[in-house]
Amino acid sequence: MAHITRYDPFETDALDNLFRGFLRPVKMDRDVPQMHMDVKEDEKAYAVHADIPGVNKDDIHVTVDGNTVSISAEVKKSVEQKEGEKVLRRERHIGRVSRSFALEHEVDEAGARYQDGVLELVLPKKTAAAAKRLTVQ
Repeated sequence: MAHITRYDPFETDALDNLFRGFLRPVKMDRDVPQMHMDVKEDEKAYAVHADIPGVNKDDIHVTVDGNTVSISAEVKKSVEQKEGEKVLRRERHIGRVSRSFALEHEVDEAGARYQDGVLELVLPKKTAAAAKRLTVQ
């Protein structure tokens, strides 16, 4: 004979199962490479410091278009495995990481330096062109 139970809306297990994943904090996937950055501003320029460890400087690309800055990098790793060696855990990741952000002012060409896994950008603000008066003929 089939086992029949009565539905109880206040049963703690049912409510617990319903909201189990709803109120739980979101977990970030740690296997995805990430780029953490700081952006600072003074009267003349913006300064950007982006952490991109383990990247060759030739694999970093910075694009400045008006007030939009885009940084991308190719994260590579060499897989060396000797004969008789067994990999127990692999946490270093390969892939592409990128960030784009808009600044309040348009910027001129950037000065970039990459050292010890940190990309430093100096983005001078464009000087606003003075309004020009046209003569009507």
